[in-house]
Amino acid sequence: MSSTDIKSLGSFVWSIAELLRGDFKQSEYGKVILPFVVLRRLDCILEETKPAVLEMAATLPEDMDDEARDTLLSGVVGQNIQLYNLSRFTFASLKGQDAKDIHKNLIDYITKFSGNVRDVFLDKFLFTDQLKRLKDAGLLYQVFDRFTQIDLHPNAISNLEMGYLFEDLIRRFSEISNETAGEHYTPREVIRLIVSLLLINDRDALTGSGVIRQVYDPAAGTGGMLSLAEMEMKALNERIRVELFGQELNPESFAICKSDMLVTGHNPENIAYGNTLTQDAHKGKRFHYMLSNPPYGVDWKKYADPIKDEAAKMGMDGRFGAGLPRISDGQLCSCST
Repeated sequence: MSSTDIKSLGSFVWSIAELLRGDFKQSEYGKVILPFVVLRRLDCILEETKPAVLEMAATLPEDMDDEARDTLLSGVVGQNIQLYNLSRFTFASLKGQDAKDIHKNLIDYITKFSGNVRDVFLDKFLFTDQLKRLKDAGLLYQVFDRFTQIDLHPNAISNLEMGYLFEDLIRRFSEISNETAGEHYTPREVIRLIVSLLLINDRDALTGSGVIRQVYDPAAGTGGMLSLAEMEMKALNERIRVELFGQELNPESFAICKSDMLVTGHNPENIAYGNTLTQDAHKGKRFHYMLSNPPYGVDWKKYADPIKDEAAKMGMDGRFGAGLPRISDGQLCSCST
């Protein structure tokens, strides 16, 4: 898909947000549209294997271990897909139902995802709250119907292109709500430069068989740095195994990043939710590479106590042994991790 096609798709999705005008604040548009984009992406991925998944699920004992159940059902979906859905619905079949039942049916659909996806929609996107608001405003079926008109299957739009789509949408939502888009993503052109600089002296070390590299981003956003780092490494050596780790504070960005890990065969548990500065989810771990776009222009005053406490107690054995920047330099505090 060309950059023009991505912009055209972004414009179409943006036009769906226009339906929300008057019933939602502009700053709330993204809370409706972004989870719908993720949901449609997952629906396109899972639709083909849905009958086989339901057939397999019907044969499994009710008291089966959850982990074993997840492994078996995800295996039916595909080798690199770590999710499934046990609802009888797809977007296509939902469209064939009575419009007045769309809220009930969408809730059934969302709550019957595997647990790792349910967490994304219920706890991070808080999507059921938005669905109720859409229902109460009489907009739910209209918004849903518009999303059935776009094909987000990986055969139609790649993971890289999905990244561009999210960037375009986040930029638009940030502009109308006076937020800083840079808090959520880094332009892919900038990431490519960063990754090229990171790997420039390691090309020989990344070739050959049996090579494993772990990459960490403490301010992962929607996961663009991680996915492009992997892409560049695999361009050098298609046999390399790249393991991705990250942490993200913004719930919507975290949800998008984790969703991407789920559909690209990575361990979604390697992406943690929370503040890296005060709740280091990867404490004690070591990585081959770390890259990040820290939160420029954001101070760390409200997080100061635990950070100063770690610096005083651990010194050079901790993350802040080299010293702490002034309160206004949140980006330098982030870099010290």
